[in-house]
Amino acid sequence: MNKRIILSLLILFLTLPFYGQIRGNNIVVSVTPDHKDWNYNVGQTATFTVNVRRSGTLMEDVRIDMEAGPVMYPDVKKSLTLKDGTMTWKGKMAMPGFYRLKVTAHSGGKDYEGLCTAAFSPERVRPMAQCPDDFDAFWKRALDAARAQDLNPTMTLLPDRCTKDDDVYEVSFVNDGPSSRIYGILSVPRKAGKYPALLRVPGAGVRPYGGDTYTAAGRCIVLEIGIHGIPVTLRQDVYDRLLGGSLNGYWETNLDRPGQNYYRRVVTGAVRAVDFIASQEKWNGQSLGVTGSSQGGFLSLATAALDKRVTFLGVVHDAMCDYEAELHGVAGGWPHYFYDKGRKYTDNDMKSPLLQARVAGARYYDGVNFARRCTQPAWFSFGLNDEVVPPTSSYGVYNIYPAAKQLSVYPMTGHFWYQEQWDEWQAWLTKQMGL
Repeated sequence: MNKRIILSLLILFLTLPFYGQIRGNNIVVSVTPDHKDWNYNVGQTATFTVNVRRSGTLMEDVRIDMEAGPVMYPDVKKSLTLKDGTMTWKGKMAMPGFYRLKVTAHSGGKDYEGLCTAAFSPERVRPMAQCPDDFDAFWKRALDAARAQDLNPTMTLLPDRCTKDDDVYEVSFVNDGPSSRIYGILSVPRKAGKYPALLRVPGAGVRPYGGDTYTAAGRCIVLEIGIHGIPVTLRQDVYDRLLGGSLNGYWETNLDRPGQNYYRRVVTGAVRAVDFIASQEKWNGQSLGVTGSSQGGFLSLATAALDKRVTFLGVVHDAMCDYEAELHGVAGGWPHYFYDKGRKYTDNDMKSPLLQARVAGARYYDGVNFARRCTQPAWFSFGLNDEVVPPTSSYGVYNIYPAAKQLSVYPMTGHFWYQEQWDEWQAWLTKQMGL
């Protein structure tokens, strides 16, 4: 008995380090507005309260840097010391948009950040993106060329990923040329029947994918795709090397040449994914949604605009929208093609042939121009504190979206989502599928 106790204690002590977790910081910078909903009318003044706390109590004589003003274009930058760890700041805007106060506290050689983004008449924000006259013809030609190719699909069962409810496959199909393929993970209910379907499109980056057996397990078909024309079940280090090598900065490729832009094959590949889903025997032929965040938010808009078999879309902090806003000193969407560290463009800048070519090319890949062509019900969600995709571009897209829509803003979120936000997102998707 003693040996068993000793052995149990030994196992316990050996495993304890694996259960320890690093969670958060002991020093926290909080920045909060005086309106609980973070919303103000143009002309009103927002009052922000800054608290820098260590172990839950205000720090003394803490050094901070602060910047304040319109998102991505702060007009105030200061360094000061907070004697008692707290301060207030007032800000206002003369036009619809978003005012951000960001504070960085310095202690022990480390930096601690906090920010708050107040919305001023956000329902009046409008995007500045212009649309090429041949936008529809451009994308029709691209899709016609892609669909001239047979899908030639492959499906490989992944036994270790199958569940009691779903069979899971690695799949591929032809995109816009015989040797250009899209790869993904397909989950199909095991039971006989006809099912709704969901296409998950990815955020930016290069990575493997695990597939989706959690959205209404056993009750819907889900296809999760990658965009780079490579299998999605390789080792992580393969994707890391690609992102550091040939795919580094892929989002910048041929911006001034829309016919050779990297995203041309990405957009056609997402639409071809709809073709692939529609070819599945178990699809019910009625319900097919598309959803994604960041780059995936843009791809959701593009796919829904170009294929009316899509019946709903979920768009979360949508990137790649309203690039041209930055030509006017207003925050636009990632990847911020025309953002230059807050510098505003001059008339001479705008005369540059290279800039003009980049602007003209970007218009074919602006989510705003796809959003204007959507007819499906959509759910939008994002955070006001997002420093990758500013709320200016996300709100602008939502405001001009022409079909039925719902908006769920989580003010404190940055380029991520809270559990409650994820749960709401999932619930909306399953409701749209009638589940």
